[in-house]
Amino acid sequence: VAVLGAGAIGAYVGAALARGGTEVHLIARGANLEALRESGVKVRSERGDFEAHPPATDDSREIGPVDFVFLGLKAHSYASCGTLLEPLLHEETAVVAAQNGIPWWYFHRLEGRYEGRRIEAVDPGGAVSRVIPPERAIGCVAWPGTELAEPGVVQHKEGTRFSIGEPDGSISERCEQFSEAMVAGDLKCPIEERIRDDIWVKLMGNVAFNPLSILTRATLAGICGHEPTRDLVAKIMGESLEIARAVGAEPSISVEKRLAGAQGGGEHKTSTLQDLEADKPLELAALVDAVVELADLTDIEAPRLRAVAAASGLLAETLGLSTLPDPTAAPLARSQ
Repeated sequence: VAVLGAGAIGAYVGAALARGGTEVHLIARGANLEALRESGVKVRSERGDFEAHPPATDDSREIGPVDFVFLGLKAHSYASCGTLLEPLLHEETAVVAAQNGIPWWYFHRLEGRYEGRRIEAVDPGGAVSRVIPPERAIGCVAWPGTELAEPGVVQHKEGTRFSIGEPDGSISERCEQFSEAMVAGDLKCPIEERIRDDIWVKLMGNVAFNPLSILTRATLAGICGHEPTRDLVAKIMGESLEIARAVGAEPSISVEKRLAGAQGGGEHKTSTLQDLEADKPLELAALVDAVVELADLTDIEAPRLRAVAAASGLLAETLGLSTLPDPTAAPLARSQ
């Protein structure tokens, strides 16, 4: 397995896989790369601290073709990762895309009226599909909370579940192999026949909390603790559920339960707010813009979602923080 983008979530997965006996290579850059080379990955966790020392590089040509690539990049970096990804691919290499939000492969092999349709917000002009053909993709929903406390040091806060699944809903041999490797590393990795349902369960929170957090600078607890914003979140979640069902998904969670789960995160800053404070590009295309595009596709009004999308999009544009997949940008590792 090659981990392309060994930031907080990528390094955590890489360390766990290595602990389980998988041959792992990490691809990173800058101070994080130097720390990984010198000291390996150090994971701090209430479940128990551990270390792993897989080889690390910024040149994927040193690794060569692998069986799996785990993408630990921001979704808007996918279109620009071709020079790093291509040397890792052989004919059957699978790409496990642990992104937030709507993936570029969403309608690939999804039976129904939208099968094969491109979502422009996350795959403008097919820019991402040209770099990562959808047939290579294994869907992945990453639930753990991790942060890069310092270069080479991952602070694991909660969760070990990584749901994976084929776009066509099959239980494939490649999914079984990857799941077994993750489980050997003491992670949960269920294979879901309806991975899009899991995508929407997580997205219900992201589509509401992430844009609101950059507009208000508030934590999850702050947004939930203020009754008007809590009510707004609930209504946006309801709108996202309507959109999900219109494109064939059935998220198995209620708005109130999803709200309660988010509130349990306490004084946690969303990844988008963390990016805003670090002056990094914002992950709004996959989290918000794609959902609005699906609302347009299915003729759903979603007025609150559209209002928050407009305001957060203007903020990103005003601050010069791109929200679109950029084929020329340097890939960025993501936190979770």
